[in-house]
Amino acid sequence: MAGAIDDLEAGPGNPLDERSRVGDRRRRVLIADDHGVVAEGLKHLIEVQADMQVVAIAADGREAVRVAREAQPDVVLMDLSMPQLDGVEATRLILAEQPEAKIVVLTSFSDRDRVSDALAAGAVGYLLKDCEPEDLLAAVRSAAAGHVPLDPRVARVLLPSAGSGRPEDTMSPREVEVLRLVAQGLANKQIGRALGISERTVKTHLGHLFEKLGVTSRTEAVKVATRRGLVRLS
Repeated sequence: MAGAIDDLEAGPGNPLDERSRVGDRRRRVLIADDHGVVAEGLKHLIEVQADMQVVAIAADGREAVRVAREAQPDVVLMDLSMPQLDGVEATRLILAEQPEAKIVVLTSFSDRDRVSDALAAGAVGYLLKDCEPEDLLAAVRSAAAGHVPLDPRVARVLLPSAGSGRPEDTMSPREVEVLRLVAQGLANKQIGRALGISERTVKTHLGHLFEKLGVTSRTEAVKVATRRGLVRLS
């Protein structure tokens, strides 16, 4: 089931430019998911990227641990609900042997307990399966670069409940980035391009920001954020 994928040149944008940025060293990705259709779909999505390759697919947690040992992936896309061994325990075992591996959970569950357990086990990222393809690819690249890719809906679950304290205390780092780009006058599509996320994800972040700031528009958000020192207008 494990195996390297042939070098492919197709992909969004200019794949040669993408490859030049990573110096021909493609990110090695292991997919761990017990649903064959999902795994094959992810494989196809990743294979057409110039800067990453699928090195193995595992259908359960125990196999994921074994295959990771053999394939030495840079990034593991880990489902949580799998037979033999669940994704949380598989994450712990893989990282015990390969602490340099970056594990990004890809699941349908977004409740606080599952998110907390996965991150406590060592996962660096957490995505939901209905995320946009470009967000998933951005998460792989982000994790490989040492960052922490979190679906905004998941980040919100982890935030302390609102009601006391200042809004800036409950904003995620990504929300702050979005807010600052809004203050610079960028449109949603431009913000998405700048941060490597989809326009839909930008809108999700904005919705959370509006709620936390108690506003209903981008203009109001910038005014409130400027007044509270969250952003500066150049």
